[in-house]
Amino acid sequence: MATAPFIHARCLYSPRISSCKQPPSSSSPSPSCSSSIHSSSSSSVVSFSSATNSGQRHQGIGIQTMNTITHGKSIAGAWNSKNEPEHLLVLVHGILASTSDWTYAEAELKRRLGTNFLIYVSSSNTYTKTFSGINGAGKRLAEELPFLLGVPILEKLAAPIAPFFVGRTGSQLFLTDGKANKPPLLLRMATDCEEGKFLSALGEFRCRILYANVSYDHMVGWRTSSIRRETELSKPPRRSLDGYKHVVDMEYCPPVPSDGSHFPPKAAKAKEAAQNVPNAQNTLEYHELMEEEMIRGLQRLGWRKVDVSFHAAFWPFFAHNNIHVKNEWLHNAGVGVIAHVADSLKQQEASSILAANL
Repeated sequence: MATAPFIHARCLYSPRISSCKQPPSSSSPSPSCSSSIHSSSSSSVVSFSSATNSGQRHQGIGIQTMNTITHGKSIAGAWNSKNEPEHLLVLVHGILASTSDWTYAEAELKRRLGTNFLIYVSSSNTYTKTFSGINGAGKRLAEELPFLLGVPILEKLAAPIAPFFVGRTGSQLFLTDGKANKPPLLLRMATDCEEGKFLSALGEFRCRILYANVSYDHMVGWRTSSIRRETELSKPPRRSLDGYKHVVDMEYCPPVPSDGSHFPPKAAKAKEAAQNVPNAQNTLEYHELMEEEMIRGLQRLGWRKVDVSFHAAFWPFFAHNNIHVKNEWLHNAGVGVIAHVADSLKQQEASSILAANL
C-alpha cells in the first residue's frame, strides 16, 4: 500500500460520489498512493478517504458486509443507474503490473462491501506504461475517470541507472528529474505549488490510511510506505490484531504543524551533484535532504497508519505481494489485510452516516 521515497504507486481512491454526471474539476483530489494497497508504487497499501479519529491505537472496526466488479472495463458500463452507489473505490496497481494484481482484492471487497460502493480497477497504466512518468500516469488515470470532480531495492542503484530500468518514472522516483535548481516532482507533490494544490487535495479526504510492511518487503521500505523518519520507527508487535492476521498495529498520527517542505539552495546543490557525479555519497546526502522535506510536508496532514508483518507467514519474502494478495494462491497470507481494508471502509461510511444524522 506506498512508491519511491514517499509515495507508493498502487492505491485505493474512495471519494464520496455526489453525482456521476458532473465533469471533473481541476482541483479534484488525487488518489493517494502507497504500494501499499500498495499503496507503491506501491504495494502495500494505501491511502483511503474517510473520517479521522483522535489518536488511539487498535481502534475497533465494525464488521459488515459491491456489487459491481469492473475488471478494467469502463465505469459507465459498470454503473447501475437504478441503484447508484455513493462511493467510488479505485484500485491502482504499481510498476510493471496489471489489473490482474487486484483480482482477489476486488472480488473480496465486493463481497464484504455493500451496493453502496462501486469498485473500479484502473487499466490505463498497465505494464510498461508505468515507465512513462508519475505525472503522465496520473493524467491517464484522471482521464480514465472522466466523471470524477522508498523503493529500497532501487535505492541501491546509482540514480542515472534507474531510467534504464523504469524510464522517466525512475528519475522521478530518485528525485533527479528536471533541472538542478527546480524541486523534483515528488517533493512538489508533498506540498501546494503553482502546478497544483497537491497537499490540499489530500486534505480533502477526511481520513488517509497507510498500510505498510514492516519487513521482508524488498521493494518498498517500512519508513517509506508509512511516511516515518528512521527515528520514528519502533519495534512492531509480534502478534496480529484480533480477526486480522498479520496486521500487527494501527495508530492515528495527528497533523504535525510546520511550514511545509522546501527546496533550499543546499538541496539544489545536492541535486546537481547527484545528477552530475552520481556516487553513493552524493545521492545519499541528496535523498536524505529530500526525504526529510517530503516527510515535513506530508505530516502536515493526519494519517492512520496500519503496520503489517508477515514474519510468521510461510513465505515471508513475498510480503510485497502478500499485502494486497496479488495471487490468491501464492500470496493468500494477506487476506487478513484485505479484510481490514474492507472493515475500515465500512467503519468510515458508518461514521459519515452517523455524523450526517446528528
